[in-house]
Amino acid sequence: MSAENGKNGTPDTPAGSTPPTGPRPEPLRFYGTTWVNHDNGYAARRAGLAVGSLAAAAAACFVLRIAYQGLQIADIGSFVSLLMIVMFAICSALAFRHTWSGFTSRPDPDRQASLRGLLAVGFVGSLLAYFFRTFTEAPGEKLHRAEYDKAREDYEKRTTRRSGNPSKKRRR
Repeated sequence: MSAENGKNGTPDTPAGSTPPTGPRPEPLRFYGTTWVNHDNGYAARRAGLAVGSLAAAAAACFVLRIAYQGLQIADIGSFVSLLMIVMFAICSALAFRHTWSGFTSRPDPDRQASLRGLLAVGFVGSLLAYFFRTFTEAPGEKLHRAEYDKAREDYEKRTTRRSGNPSKKRRR
């Protein structure tokens, strides 16, 4: 059993093997590191997660409809029913926008914590954002790929700069 090294939750290398050179890609939820080379069932995962997120959004809308019908049966008035519809619509739209922007940039942890309730109410919007994003990429792949490519580029610069024997360097 390998221990985690504390960096991106990636396991340490087993005893007796050589550690990988350079930065390691950060795993994406449901995809692991298959997003790097689009291998090991990457396309099937994208298709399955698109269908799954759409099915979850449809099921969530069905549950919300049942809740709305419960309010109608309780006869609480049209104002409260309208208020509930508007609240779920606004929260879903804000959750969609927040989730969509989270795929291209790292969200601020403090803002994320303050929006937790709004995102919980607007969960349908988050599911739909996930569904639509799977048509172009694994959600968050572009952000992770840019960070990974930058880390690899920085690593290459660091390792190639130090090549050669410094004692044989020409003095000026």
